[in-house]
Amino acid sequence: MAIAIEFDKVTKRYPLYHHIGSGIKELIFNPKRALSLLSGRSYLAIEDISFQIKKGESVALIGRNGAGKSTSLGLVAGVIKPSEGKVNVTGRVASMLELGGGFHPELTGRENIRLNATLLGLRKKEINAKINEIIEFSELGEFIDEPIRVYSSGMLAKLGFSVITQVDPEILIIDEVLAVGDISFQKKCIDVINEFKKKGVTILFVSHSMGDISKVCDKVIWIENHKIRRIGESTQVIQEYKEFMS
Repeated sequence: MAIAIEFDKVTKRYPLYHHIGSGIKELIFNPKRALSLLSGRSYLAIEDISFQIKKGESVALIGRNGAGKSTSLGLVAGVIKPSEGKVNVTGRVASMLELGGGFHPELTGRENIRLNATLLGLRKKEINAKINEIIEFSELGEFIDEPIRVYSSGMLAKLGFSVITQVDPEILIIDEVLAVGDISFQKKCIDVINEFKKKGVTILFVSHSMGDISKVCDKVIWIENHKIRRIGESTQVIQEYKEFMS
């Protein structure tokens, strides 16, 4: 089966810029030392990670906060680049990496649907044809014509996921957005994700809900301390993770 996502010895570091104690004087009289203080430290998000996800697989990334899950999703989405190694992604990607990502706070929900759908690759004609379905799925009612700066986190999640339902990706990546929705909306989202599965869409899913992962994913990649600890079938890895965390 064809490979949709491949990480080959991938490391990602972020620079840490910290305060120069002597301020401008240090910069003027010891510029080399000052610059080394600014650029010498970095935060290691993931280290030497390698894995392959086949086309049509549904895979979860699990691990503690700060383990490197969201960084991995960002690398797949192409919004960040690796410090070392290679990331190969084959196929059209649709992603929800953060609440309100791609939205403008001063625009209404309806206007942000058009904006977000455009960013996800829908054409104007497609958006016009699908916007009523998107609004209906969002369950936002009269709030759809209010600026999203007044939205709760749950309303933002509903708005963002409603747009995802009408795109046609080959790879779908989702980061923790189901955690803030109400139970009935979470079920709707899980149903949509499973419909994507049936269509052969490759799914990469980050969640702290092992129940949601069990409903959606066949395979789990467990990241611990920025490295892969375990890759395997969902039931087994989830059980090992629960035992480890307890």
